[in-house]
Amino acid sequence: MSRRFGTSRAPPPAPPAVSSPFESKHEEPEKKKKEEYVVGDNELKGINAVFNIYDACGAGTIDCCQVPDALRALGLNPTIGLVEKIAGAIKPGEKQFTVEEFVPIYGKCKIDKDNGVYEDFIECLKLYDKAENGYMPLAELTYALSSLGEKLSEEELDTVLNDCMDPEDDEGNIPYIPFLARMCEKPVPKDVKPL
Repeated sequence: MSRRFGTSRAPPPAPPAVSSPFESKHEEPEKKKKEEYVVGDNELKGINAVFNIYDACGAGTIDCCQVPDALRALGLNPTIGLVEKIAGAIKPGEKQFTVEEFVPIYGKCKIDKDNGVYEDFIECLKLYDKAENGYMPLAELTYALSSLGEKLSEEELDTVLNDCMDPEDDEGNIPYIPFLARMCEKPVPKDVKPL
């Protein structure tokens, strides 16, 4: 019995695949092409401007905990969970990002389909508008903001309510369309009743 080691002989070629109506066609599923967002020149100028604001030390980096705020300053609305998933870090001091590392994070958040927009938020708050008149109980809104999804702290909740909220009426209701408009930096409509 003899064995050969270290030969340069290649294995024989595989026989060509023959298609038959009786054979099971088991093909590997095509890999999905990952969408990639292309940042335009004007957009890149905006990214650099915001990045420089958050780069307070002038070191050319921002802390990972500042990434969500920088993205929001650029008009995006990512969740902390999404940013952590994309960036790989979210706790202060855990990681620093250069602008070159930040741009792909921006692009991935930009193409994310799960981010809510103004119209989505209106639809959510319509659920609390029992009279369908554009008003909802302030208590329901404060509960939702402080206990659902990405919960706001007491301090954050106070800031949001002071900056964006109209005064409540005698029944404890507030117009939610102007509130959302201010939160999403949209023009505040004169009519509070949703369409």
